[in-house]
Amino acid sequence: MLVLAPTAQAQTKQNQKASSTTQKVIIQSTGQRSFKDNASNNGMKSNTLNPALFQRRDPDELVLDSAGNLDYRISQGCIRRSLNEDSLPANIGIDNRAFSEFFKTQTKTFFDRMRGECIPYAVAFGNRNRFDSLSIMNGPIQDARTEVWTFTPSAFGGFLVQQDYLRNESQNLSEIRLPLREVLYDPTKVADTLPMELVWELNSLIKQIYPEDNSSLENTNSVVRIIVDFGDRERWAQIWAVEIIDPTNKEVFASAYWVERNDIPGGFFTGSGESLERSFWTNPLSYRRISRGVGSVRASSGKRTSSKTPTTQAAPPKPRYRTHMGIDYAAPTGTPVFSVANGKVVHLGFNGAFGNLIVLEHPGNYHTYYAHLSNYNVELELGNEVRRGLEIGYVGSTGRSTGPHLHFELRKNGIYVDPYGTKTQLDLWSMRDNESGQLTREILLLGSPIKN
Repeated sequence: MLVLAPTAQAQTKQNQKASSTTQKVIIQSTGQRSFKDNASNNGMKSNTLNPALFQRRDPDELVLDSAGNLDYRISQGCIRRSLNEDSLPANIGIDNRAFSEFFKTQTKTFFDRMRGECIPYAVAFGNRNRFDSLSIMNGPIQDARTEVWTFTPSAFGGFLVQQDYLRNESQNLSEIRLPLREVLYDPTKVADTLPMELVWELNSLIKQIYPEDNSSLENTNSVVRIIVDFGDRERWAQIWAVEIIDPTNKEVFASAYWVERNDIPGGFFTGSGESLERSFWTNPLSYRRISRGVGSVRASSGKRTSSKTPTTQAAPPKPRYRTHMGIDYAAPTGTPVFSVANGKVVHLGFNGAFGNLIVLEHPGNYHTYYAHLSNYNVELELGNEVRRGLEIGYVGSTGRSTGPHLHFELRKNGIYVDPYGTKTQLDLWSMRDNESGQLTREILLLGSPIKN
């Protein structure tokens, strides 16, 4: 079992059982954990009319990043030990003679520290079955002696190997187990354990990875196993791994892992390598229906017709249309609206047709727009850095609106992107070559032990 810092609720019970490598996590008040106040001392106002945020630009100017690994996939297992352990790459489907030789020379000492009857592994392949990364662990046991080696191709030719130890990884992490029923249907109970901004994120995660072919899991004793960093004043609280498991037979029904990035927002991927981010970037609230999508909508003329019957009947005017950029989510007034990713508040205030509007800036030159709000989070100010899942505002019908709904936009380089477009593929939503090793190592270090 993975040895991690216990949560505050379980600290007393686990003090006597904690291993010598377990690090205590001090969980402070979560009141300021969901956003960082960068504006309180710099004289910023609660509004901005930066014209660059509202310019309409030609969509043809936007060139989407197509370098993402769309065929990315992961295979994992626990291969039985043999006298010829250095042939492991070929045995799990890696057809790369140069890598096989590198693996053989590098792992001579690794196999001396093996424990158990099999070697856990997670291997990732890209386009045309290209080898992307391989992580191996020194046995299906997770404790202070657990180590994971990760192999990746080098951008300069050859290969790289990284060694990680669970005793180092677990210093800031806690393991939490919650009934699946509570995560799906009772967020108030989950909020007793996790910061509020993580409750929305966890609920969204579980709904995505929940196996559709086993829709009765919530009626069993299935649990959600969460590996979480509660953060501090310098870093966000973060969910690093999530699993839906049967605590009786340890079967893992589904899993997801967080991949950290520097130049663009991080993202969640399943244990098989599937990205979950598109759904996060298109679900800023719990909505009843999508009332309007992207496309042309009939424009109002702004003129009222006369009530008098004309002597001669004129030909009806041709209808005028305008382009509707954004997604309208119909929901009752007051419905909470959440930030879809970590970002910075660059607009907070009323803006014409948008009504009450919040604009967030995200790494990678992305912006998200939340319009027609009835009100804002009272603690939110211009310049705040906000975490994904923060409740930033509430559905309304301000500005040019015919009823309560949220108008949501995603823009890249100032140009609108249709997040529901079948051909839309952002670098946010796929695995990049230099990130693969992070995911395979987390599967072994933070996931439940992989067995035969």
